[in-house]
Amino acid sequence: PLNNLIRTTLQAMSAVLGGTQSLHTNSYDEALALPTEESVELALRTQQIIAFESGVADTIDPLAGSYYIEALTDRVEAEAMAYLRRIEDIGGALVGIEQGFQQREIQESAYRLQKMAETKDRIVVGVNDFVTDSMVEPDLMRVDPTLGKRRAKQLAALRKRRDNANVTRILGRIREAAHSDENTMPLFIEAVEAYATVGEICAVLREEWGEYQEVMTI
Repeated sequence: PLNNLIRTTLQAMSAVLGGTQSLHTNSYDEALALPTEESVELALRTQQIIAFESGVADTIDPLAGSYYIEALTDRVEAEAMAYLRRIEDIGGALVGIEQGFQQREIQESAYRLQKMAETKDRIVVGVNDFVTDSMVEPDLMRVDPTLGKRRAKQLAALRKRRDNANVTRILGRIREAAHSDENTMPLFIEAVEAYATVGEICAVLREEWGEYQEVMTI
């Protein structure tokens, strides 16, 4: 997993060179578990070193004028527009979700990448090539098994001391707003300030809107 540090650095640098407006760098162990404090700090340091040490941010568009970059940009734009037209042709994004279009596209892409890795058409260093005999066991985050019980006790105590009548009233307003064009965000804020839990708020929305049922595409 330490190889992911280099991958993330290259990805972040590419994003900056491409003029990204916002950037998130994953922690190197995030695919295995919740990231450790050390890996989170390294992800942050990756951004800071690129921003303040590399010099790539000193120029607005350091790759401007490159024929190859411009050709790639034109290609990305053309393929993106073609993709959007495909979605429009099936009736739009909502219809696509109902038909499982997006889910199917993601699954097929993941399958292609996995197949390429297995056949070595796509090299993944340390996974399917340049593999060493020594196995590095990362120091993954371990969640305290008693945490759930402690949080349950804290939640029970909270529900005893809060104004439950007020919480019920606000949740009722959220229920009503769910069937109108009213902006629900102010109600969410009011509910949280009254110590309604995220679970209670979401429960109201699930009761009114139902739950998304994944369309099986395989």
